[in-house]
Amino acid sequence: MNKQEFDSLVIKQSSSLRTYAYHFTHDADDADDLVQDTMLKAITYYNKFAEGTNLKGWLYTIMKNTFINNYRRITKINTMVTQSDEISSANLYFSATNNDATGKFVMQDIQRALNHLNDDYKIPFNMYFEGYKYHEIADYLNIPIGTVKTRIHVARKLLKANLKPYERNTPKQIVDEDSIFA
Repeated sequence: MNKQEFDSLVIKQSSSLRTYAYHFTHDADDADDLVQDTMLKAITYYNKFAEGTNLKGWLYTIMKNTFINNYRRITKINTMVTQSDEISSANLYFSATNNDATGKFVMQDIQRALNHLNDDYKIPFNMYFEGYKYHEIADYLNIPIGTVKTRIHVARKLLKANLKPYERNTPKQIVDEDSIFA
């Protein structure tokens, strides 16, 4: 089966995909987005489809995995941002001791450090930070999964080295009472 035949078979499944997507999202617009993402992935990775197998089942699996990955990504983002009207004392202390100007400088430094990374490290790191799984990054970049993990690890180390001034000030040693009175 050539690519055009495959594409037309995938497009014919769009109405049943939309119904299945609505089952996950319970929202028409989100369901349309999920169908679009699923179809894009299916068409992009059509060479992974084994001819003669169940196309509808393959598409449903892609949709389910896409929905789960998107859900995890959104959940991860939402846990980083406080969305409650009541601010905990820890968050209140943090917001009271830091102002927007400081945050702007920090973000500029982080962006500068990211921009200094070689694309071989920056692209996998950004994709991982956005919530992509190692195997998705490996497929997208067409490199082994071990290489992806190594590049993300190296990117973290380089960023940590470039952002050393922002390292938390933690007590390095406990003062011995005998040394104070000596």
